Amino acid sequence: MSHTPRSSRTRAVFTCALLVAPLIVGLSGCGGSSSDPLSAKPYDAADQISFSGDDDGHKADPDKPLEVTAKGDDSRITDVTATDAAGRYVRGELTPDGSRWRSTVPLAAGAHYTLKVSTEDSGGAPGRRTIDFTTTGSAHKRLKVTFGPKAGEYGVGQPITAKLSAPVKDPSARAVIERALKVDSQPAVEGVWHWVDNRNLHYRPQDYWPAHATIKVHSNLNGIRIGGGLYGGAAKSLRLTTGDRLEALTDSGTHQMTVRRNGVPIRTIPITTGMPGFDTRNGIKVILAKESSVRMTGASIGLGNSYDLMVYWAARVTWSGEYVHAAPWSTGAQGVANVSHGCTGMSTANAEWFFDTVRLGDIVRVVNSNGDDMTTFDNGYGDWNMAWGNWRQGSALASQRDGADPADSARLRPQV
Repeated sequence: MSHTPRSSRTRAVFTCALLVAPLIVGLSGCGGSSSDPLSAKPYDAADQISFSGDDDGHKADPDKPLEVTAKGDDSRITDVTATDAAGRYVRGELTPDGSRWRSTVPLAAGAHYTLKVSTEDSGGAPGRRTIDFTTTGSAHKRLKVTFGPKAGEYGVGQPITAKLSAPVKDPSARAVIERALKVDSQPAVEGVWHWVDNRNLHYRPQDYWPAHATIKVHSNLNGIRIGGGLYGGAAKSLRLTTGDRLEALTDSGTHQMTVRRNGVPIRTIPITTGMPGFDTRNGIKVILAKESSVRMTGASIGLGNSYDLMVYWAARVTWSGEYVHAAPWSTGAQGVANVSHGCTGMSTANAEWFFDTVRLGDIVRVVNSNGDDMTTFDNGYGDWNMAWGNWRQGSALASQRDGADPADSARLRPQV
């Protein structure tokens, strides 16, 4: 009875030995390839390459290409990677014979980089060298960018703004700046920066933002050479969202305001707008502020002491003082005649509803008034009154839009 189990155990051990033996042979075979140069530990290639930067201080000029060159004929460069402190790669080209690598985009100023160089000697043995260096750059010549408006939820008519800390007139410098100012939205829409003047840019799509969109704004300008000794500075990113598409159509001819949400009318309000001589401006305006009460005086529009009163539920649409607000003193004229000094007046109940319904960035469009047209930039956000073709011409990249993608000019590209 005891013989059978012992025999079984013996056969089991013998079988395992047969399985292990080929595995040991296989491992021995791998060890036999140690003579392959590629399996050797890379040697220090410091004596086989030269670096265009200052080897002693590990400094490099951001205005010059970065170069790595193989020394002599007994070695060649096989690979080079250059990354900044955030891990983003700098594009470059290696010559077919491995004699030189050269960056194809300028470096950022005042930035730290890591350069990793792989080489190969005449016998095929691999070498490796890592160089850390910092680019030079004057911190006091940095152009700062401030994005607007403040983070939050806005109406679909809210433009994005960028204010520069110094004026920029040169077209090529403007192009560098514009390429670095990025706006992304979900859902995605095409938009363009427009230079308002030498220090201010506005960004908008062709036909408002989508409802319930997320808009992210950031700058890649930090450290980039702009020109004339000026480099880009850091900028705080911005995130906005949009709500429903809310539009108030103010018809001065019929004395009615129709408020639409996502294209559907939700309220029609009897109104009064500017009387002759104080006609309300025609065109598209954007709500700039909401003030539950505001003091209005005749002196502010050149009428002396003709009136001085508190106005309630006021939504501002121009910086010069045009509002949509409660006007209980003119309820008899609302829906019938235009008797205001330029504002859009309505009953207190309607004004409170309007005030509670709209948000900053919502659209107020005035039609059929005898007033002037809303100006584009100097009295609020009249951006939408400019035709799309004209808006695009205000971009420093207008002449390049049919050519290479501006992203191709980015100095640092993320790893893909």
